[in-house]
Amino acid sequence: MRYTVRALGAVSALTVGLLAGTTGAAQAAPAEANSLYAPSALVLTVGKGNDAATSTVQRAALLNCFPKAGGTHPAAAAACAELRSVGGEFAALTVHEGPGPMCTKIWDPVTVTADGVRQGKRVSWTQTFANSCEMNGAMQQGSVYSF
Repeated sequence: MRYTVRALGAVSALTVGLLAGTTGAAQAAPAEANSLYAPSALVLTVGKGNDAATSTVQRAALLNCFPKAGGTHPAAAAACAELRSVGGEFAALTVHEGPGPMCTKIWDPVTVTADGVRQGKRVSWTQTFANSCEMNGAMQQGSVYSF
């Protein structure tokens, strides 16, 4: 009986010692630059609704452009080239020359967003279109929101 009590005491002391050793405060590693390129990661969304806060996201893609094109965007290289051609200004993507498609005047709003970081600068852009036909017409031949 004495041996059982002594064994239980030793096991409980060992358990307490192990638990005390694992509850120490974790130290954060210092931030270091691991790349020659500024951070870049954009989340692009297309959703149904009047604004970004209340729209229901239908499609989303992650776009990385530096150091090389990547992410979940199916045409990442073309999308990065298109963004580079407009200097990263998403509003310039909706400007097009010539006539657009014939669209109905049905109000079924579509909201597109871009949130994240591009070349080390914070990006937060939203555009709402009356319907998907108008969105497609405004972004003719565009690859950024073609996912």
